[in-house]
Amino acid sequence: IDRPALPAIWPTARGDSVVLDLGATIGGDAHHLVALAVMGSAMASVLFGLERPTVGLLNIGVEEIKGREEIREAAELLRAMNLPQLECIGFVEGDGIGKGAADVIVAEGFSGNIALKAAEGTARQITEFLRAALSQTWRSKIGYLFAKNAFKALRDKLDPSKSNGSVVLGLNGIVVKSHGGTDAEGFAYAVDVGYDMVRYDLLTKINQMLNRDGSALAQAPTAQEAVS
Repeated sequence: IDRPALPAIWPTARGDSVVLDLGATIGGDAHHLVALAVMGSAMASVLFGLERPTVGLLNIGVEEIKGREEIREAAELLRAMNLPQLECIGFVEGDGIGKGAADVIVAEGFSGNIALKAAEGTARQITEFLRAALSQTWRSKIGYLFAKNAFKALRDKLDPSKSNGSVVLGLNGIVVKSHGGTDAEGFAYAVDVGYDMVRYDLLTKINQMLNRDGSALAQAPTAQEAVS
């Protein structure tokens, strides 16, 4: 692995997705994005029990002509390599993350971190809106009492601290990155993530998947080779 990556388990409308990189490094060429796709798909295979996870590249549109050159080239490389451990579905827009458009969403660290912080801020904003709306009148307060369990489930689903803790992929050891703005509960979740990594020996399993058919991250073909 040329550079490590920060993935996260992202709750979506159809389950969970692995999203990476969320800020371990900034920028990256097409080969780096391919490496992220392979690591992310290996992690999704282990955690979600998928034989061939779908992988989408975060982009400003789903059309082939849109986006930065590195992203378009990475999509071409993934299709040309036809790796057995993942299925490239092309590009995914920002709203596709929450929809669960792919099992793995790949982004370079700059855009990935912005997407993460925007989602966390939106979740907190929705929580505040709900709290304010439910405390305005006595009718809304009574309604909250009847729907208390449903609102608690929604709050837990949107709470960023309950998905805190990101394993740094691409290292020869276990490193868990906690969100700098989390509370004690969120930090406890990050500790649990580290415990589970040891308990289930996840990194060894991911490494085995990456090398199941030889080195999955051998030097990718050039863009010219990919399209020829």
